[in-house]
Amino acid sequence: MTGISGTWHLRMKTPIGTIDADYRFTETGGGVTGTAVGAGEETMLENVVRTVTADGERVTWQQRITKPMRLNLEYDVTVTGDTLAGHSRAGRLPRTGVTGERTGA
Repeated sequence: MTGISGTWHLRMKTPIGTIDADYRFTETGGGVTGTAVGAGEETMLENVVRTVTADGERVTWQQRITKPMRLNLEYDVTVTGDTLAGHSRAGRLPRTGVTGERTGA
């Protein structure tokens, strides 16, 4: 499988420790939609945008969470096969490293 479509397990390395979450990206007629499950809540992903690059597929999205605290997150990752790497950012806080692997179709 190529691109972001499918189920992923992501790890975000933050100043308060590593946070794990499961993501599901689905191809639709209008693009890609997604959801995330982590810290006891499920959230919808907003503004998922894919761009094909020489390094793989670059994917950006926004996400609003309330646990462990209320944050608006922005993600920017590159998908290469069944792995992804990049960063997320919560407002003015420093960037956080993100890695992940595909766990299913």
